[in-house]
Amino acid sequence: METPTSYPDEFESTRIIGERQCKKAVELFDKASEQLKGKVDYRHAYLNFSSLEVSLPKVGGGQEVVKTCPAAMGFSFAAGTPDGLGAFDFNQGDDKGNAFWRVVRNLIRTLSQEQVKCQLPKPILLDTGETKKPYDWAPSILPVQILQIGQLVILSVPGEFTTMAGRRLRDAVKTVLTSKGHGKFDSNVHIVIAGLTNTYSQYVTTIEEYRVQRYEGASTLYGPHTLDAYIQEFKKLAAALISGQAVEPGLPLPDLLDKQISLLPPVVVDATPFGVNFGDVKTDIPSNSTFKKGQLVTVTFWSACPRNDLMTEGTFALVEILQNQNKWAPAYDDDDFSLRFKWSGLATLSPESFATLEWRIPASAVSGVYRINHFGASKSLLGSISHFTGSSSAFVVA
Repeated sequence: METPTSYPDEFESTRIIGERQCKKAVELFDKASEQLKGKVDYRHAYLNFSSLEVSLPKVGGGQEVVKTCPAAMGFSFAAGTPDGLGAFDFNQGDDKGNAFWRVVRNLIRTLSQEQVKCQLPKPILLDTGETKKPYDWAPSILPVQILQIGQLVILSVPGEFTTMAGRRLRDAVKTVLTSKGHGKFDSNVHIVIAGLTNTYSQYVTTIEEYRVQRYEGASTLYGPHTLDAYIQEFKKLAAALISGQAVEPGLPLPDLLDKQISLLPPVVVDATPFGVNFGDVKTDIPSNSTFKKGQLVTVTFWSACPRNDLMTEGTFALVEILQNQNKWAPAYDDDDFSLRFKWSGLATLSPESFATLEWRIPASAVSGVYRINHFGASKSLLGSISHFTGSSSAFVVA
């Protein structure tokens, strides 16, 4: 488990996690022996999770109908998790709440008794589902989707399911597919959950986990029957998938793109000191330098805010190697972990900024002559965007 102090170097932490995932993916790919065979199909629907009726078996027989609730976050949500603690005096497992924070909550919105009762035993800290200004604080309409690729079935869910919640959902869908599929699926069907799909609605826990009200239970938005609602609706999607029937599409998600509020100030203008151009070197690599594998090469350029152009189809940083004594060829760019791009403003509210490029020479690097290039885009006072480049002095990798 990674904690805030496990790896102070976020680059190294990312590299380690990525390498582990890559190795496991390659291992699984190399060991794979079963071929997916059969049709490709799907079912998709939008559902209003703020008031979804769910039919559950009653103790002693029969059925009872319960409902999900408008979204709400519990007090333990603010406590965070063991590997990412929250602030102030919030604690996990709090099923009562704190008097001071209840006062603060009520300044934002006074809770309805219906919502309080619906979310029990969760004490509500933020009534996100019923707070609508400047727009909904949490989604009410969620997309659910089931995908079939031969004997592989993917359950696309818009939230983070706990381990046991995921098992119960998979087991319920598997029962439908194998018992009502008329031989289309057998016990060899593979059911996987694809979390955080299409939108995000926090966590989904079992009813037992919800009652405990730790971080995950407090972050289960739609009340104690959230998982039951998912199981019910995915069973419907599974039944429609094997029968070939269509499903009601439901109401689409509201488009809130034109209502978004950003606390990130816009880029007003970029500037450089008098007599300096964008892309000029601020701190160069010493001339006639020679470096060994594993050493760090650093150069700083006068730059502009990278938000002017995210270089999605390009790169902010490029290491080139000299070929045939007259042609520079790309060797590493900002896709490579060995090359880092760090941007910083010169001072608060200053339009001047610089970019530091760091290249940790890989052991696999070819010996030769190299240089480091920076690419960026500056914004004028009138709003026009101009692209620029800059290059360091050449240096040798032995």
